[in-house]
Amino acid sequence: MNLSSHITRRSLLQTAAAGAAAFSFGSYAQSTWPNKPVTLIVPFPAGGGTDAFARPLSALFAKQAGKPLIIDNRGGAGGTLGASIAAKAAPDGYTLFMGAVHHSIAPSMYPKLDYDIEKDFVPLALMANVPQVLVVNPKRVEAKNVKEFIEFLRKNPGKLNYGSAGAGTSHHLAGELFKIQTKTFITHIPYRGAGPALQDLISGNVDMMFDGLGSSATHIKGGRIKALMVSGNKRNPAFPDVPCAAEVGLPDYTVTTWYGVWAPKGTPADVQARVVEEMGKAARSDELKAIWASNGAEFGNLTPVQFGSFVSAEVKRWAAVVKASGAKLD
Repeated sequence: MNLSSHITRRSLLQTAAAGAAAFSFGSYAQSTWPNKPVTLIVPFPAGGGTDAFARPLSALFAKQAGKPLIIDNRGGAGGTLGASIAAKAAPDGYTLFMGAVHHSIAPSMYPKLDYDIEKDFVPLALMANVPQVLVVNPKRVEAKNVKEFIEFLRKNPGKLNYGSAGAGTSHHLAGELFKIQTKTFITHIPYRGAGPALQDLISGNVDMMFDGLGSSATHIKGGRIKALMVSGNKRNPAFPDVPCAAEVGLPDYTVTTWYGVWAPKGTPADVQARVVEEMGKAARSDELKAIWASNGAEFGNLTPVQFGSFVSAEVKRWAAVVKASGAKLD
């Protein structure tokens, strides 16, 4: 089975109707929302990929809407703890949720979730899409390139470990997919978010990580960690010197991390429209475009309906990957 076929960037295009305009709700644009601060639940600790996109979005939202968008980091259980809290919030538009690809994986990894990402939330905007990147601590991993790295792994099974944002996250499954395709074994070390995992990678407590480029970007540029490759079949414009997976002999290794905004089910349609309007305005701003580009990210550019269809497709797609890889909670 070709696992990468389940996680390709083409999944973004399959749900987009030709010529559809993203972030448009039109007729409800006269809502008075917001008339007080809005809380954005981020289901991972500060310093991770979701946080890296949520914070600049929050700052720009405050300028645009005239009310603060307060980040509430609720890490734990691979992002499912924060999702559970958000699902139970009052559906009044004053609690929003910024989740990620991990939340389309969770249904296959956590059989007793007390929420349903497809039924208990209203999909509003796919805000960013970034490739995964293989990063290592240069003091713990001496390999200069992916070929040398794989050779070392095959000669030393289990000697190296990789950190992740938690069991069942894209970081975890990206590692499992890499192990399958390279016929290697690396020990998985789950954390309560990408931020803590990255800090341990930088400090040398773990050897490597399969991270979303958004959270690793500043550390790669600062020389604290080394990028060996980005996933997919093309180099990322933000890191033109880092080879892509296809170039290093892994043409089927394509894993992306995406981030989106939801509201609790029952949120009024006029409020949904205003949220979408503000997110669209942010997406079109030069300020956010520059930040996204520096993190190697692209905007999703899907309408709310298309985003919902995309999430449903991702739930099915990741279920197939989990089954084929045999990934389990650690």
